[in-house]
Amino acid sequence: MRTVKEIAAAAGVSVATVSRALQRPEVVSESTRQRIHEVVKRLGYTPNALARNLRTSRTRLIVALVPDIANPFFSEVIRGIEQVAHENGYSVLLGETQGSLVREQAYADMVAARQADGIITMSPRVPAIPIDGRLPVVNACEYVKDKDISSVYIDNVAAAVAAMDYLVALGHREIAFFAGPASSPICVDREQGYRLALQKAGIEPDPSLTVVGDFSIEAGERAVDLLLSQSRPFSAVFCSNDEMAIGALRALSARGVRVPEDVSVVGFDDIRFARYTSPSLTTIAQPKNALGREAMSMMIELLNDPSVPSRKRVLSADLVVRGSTAPRSGGSSSRS
Repeated sequence: MRTVKEIAAAAGVSVATVSRALQRPEVVSESTRQRIHEVVKRLGYTPNALARNLRTSRTRLIVALVPDIANPFFSEVIRGIEQVAHENGYSVLLGETQGSLVREQAYADMVAARQADGIITMSPRVPAIPIDGRLPVVNACEYVKDKDISSVYIDNVAAAVAAMDYLVALGHREIAFFAGPASSPICVDREQGYRLALQKAGIEPDPSLTVVGDFSIEAGERAVDLLLSQSRPFSAVFCSNDEMAIGALRALSARGVRVPEDVSVVGFDDIRFARYTSPSLTTIAQPKNALGREAMSMMIELLNDPSVPSRKRVLSADLVVRGSTAPRSGGSSSRS
């Protein structure tokens, strides 16, 4: 079995440089890093992870908790987390919680048992970790009340206002809103943005035009069917996420309602599938990869220095206009 000393001698560098290249490659120059990795590959060196972890009390494993692995929004966030983790010698364990406190606690217990170094959570809850000192937790995408937890997210109120302002500028006034779960702070903020934009435009909010869903495609379909069955006129729909918007597109088409000629549809998130719907979906684009990269960077910063002040970082989101929106036509949809 090769040793670090042998790798250092063959590469013409110090043992410390070899260790940094393997564990913290970002602090080593590109040419030195490549030379060390070529030697490692040629000599067949395998780092002793167990011995390293015993020395540093680190597992170099981070748990990323995702509410729903089937939601394509999270895949890009996770990719950003993975990219920064890999660049810094960490691995990521993905845990799907499905909103279960029991599942969340099982992953939190891994940190308490030193089977993982920290948790990046993508829900508004902070799992209980029975350890002394600063909790090794970072939040991505959602809001958490604990001021000591670093978070990265977008301004959901402002993003929702931007989407609604665009629809109002197109002449729409009967605008339906498909809300997400009320338990999610970001959903509350998106609804607040919807109402603020209506108020700014002098439009009285109509409670019958708000339908609560669960972020699924099926929820978007059900919401459209409910509005159409009630014969309540509407000329546009703003959805709390893209999956519900895709469901809305599908249901409107099935009922003979043309998009965007009869009804305009706007989503939220800009998942990959949004550009491939028919018509392509106008939506709010969240910086998904950047959310993940920043969350992992915050985690590494916290692990390296537990006394570092917590941060709340707000990233920008942009309205992406595609084919699912158009100026309001002469009449609004009220088919049953």
